Amino acid sequence: MKDTSALRLTTPDQQTLPVGVVVRRAPGVTRWAKWSWVATDVLPGAGPADWMELRAAHDVTYFHAATLDMDLHVADTEAYVHELQTRVPSVYIIMRDNPQRPDAPLTVVSVTASPFEAQDYADNGEDIVEKVAMPAALRTWVETFVARHHVDTPFVKRRRDSVATDGTQHGIGDQRISQPTDVYRAPTQRDTMT
Repeated sequence: MKDTSALRLTTPDQQTLPVGVVVRRAPGVTRWAKWSWVATDVLPGAGPADWMELRAAHDVTYFHAATLDMDLHVADTEAYVHELQTRVPSVYIIMRDNPQRPDAPLTVVSVTASPFEAQDYADNGEDIVEKVAMPAALRTWVETFVARHHVDTPFVKRRRDSVATDGTQHGIGDQRISQPTDVYRAPTQRDTMT
């Protein structure tokens, strides 16, 4: 990373880096939506911002919408490994509608490298989850964190115990009702006639 001064070690199991979120406003493609808002980029180590205009050309405007802390946790290294192994490793930006601000109708809620966390936000149906390609500096930071903290846990198939430890035999039937024969045998024709 070029500027590591923004990187904070909050605990031995967590690192935090401020990440700026760039959002593009373009004319809507339907008559029901005047504008289309899409997260397009992230800025590692960015300073604070509140919908600061970065660039405007024709009807398209890019904003530095917000800067939020992106946290890496030791407990989430499996998710980071999963994301780093994709064809295009990405960062997920979570946004919500904000009807109080017509000039900036979205609030940036979170930035994460965990696809599992992003899926949790997507499942609630109220949040907008945008996938943005991870810049090289951010990818290096995540890879370094994973190399330092990730431990592969091998899959071990659980084997069922063949011996009942509680001493009861389940499935034999009610002990209060007398059974003329073994309840596990196949019924005979005589049994079906009675």
